[in-house]
Amino acid sequence: MEFDIYQVSAFTGKSFCGNPAAVVPLDSWIDDASMQRIAAENNLSETAFFVPCGESEWEIRWFTPAVEVSLCGHATLASAAVIHSRLGHSDWPITLHSASGPLQVDVDGTTYILDFPASIPEAIEKPAGLEAALGAPVIEYFRGGEMTMAVLRDESAVAAVQPDFARLAGIAEFGLIVTAPGDSVDFVSRFFAPAIGIDEDPVTGSAHCVSTPYWSRILGKSVLTAKQISSRVGELFCEDRGERIRIHGSAVFYLSGTITI
Repeated sequence: MEFDIYQVSAFTGKSFCGNPAAVVPLDSWIDDASMQRIAAENNLSETAFFVPCGESEWEIRWFTPAVEVSLCGHATLASAAVIHSRLGHSDWPITLHSASGPLQVDVDGTTYILDFPASIPEAIEKPAGLEAALGAPVIEYFRGGEMTMAVLRDESAVAAVQPDFARLAGIAEFGLIVTAPGDSVDFVSRFFAPAIGIDEDPVTGSAHCVSTPYWSRILGKSVLTAKQISSRVGELFCEDRGERIRIHGSAVFYLSGTITI
């Protein structure tokens, strides 16, 4: 079997920045085990697969090197960029049907606009060992959907975090957002998910479905600028629309090729 494959950096307008995702367009679904093996071979934080299911509609699934996940922002943006720029689809917006429900994506010039479900964070008790695993004091701790979120003092505290990933994997069963007010943007973050095979994700769109409602409430504004301050850095423009979050970002193509299995 042979399949086209693209690697796209999402939430950036520059090469070697943002979050790289692999995208594999399919005519029909292949077996789950093959998709998981392809994702493991790609060894990127996410590989997206999609199949057409109607006019301007696709089904989409995402795999880390270790597991399938129910929602992924950067690989959705990367998939939209492939549909737009490589498959030549011209009727926008499009709908991507996923395990998290229908996701709408629109195009505005070189920017893609993702419409995702919000995950309103709820305050919970800090687990034992969290601050030791992060090496930083945690001001507040929340859960939003599958993710947890630790609020730190400021941007420099987020930048300085050096997690003990083995310890963190036993605390954050899916993934942990670490966030704080930004110096030049409304808020900054990093995302760690060693329990699902990703020590640090460079730019995590789905995490902003949790962090955006929090910072919207704290800052008293619905439109926010955000930066994920991993080593690759990603820039996002977020809108809190109640039950939905809109996330704006750009994409840069890195490579295209063919998978042979």
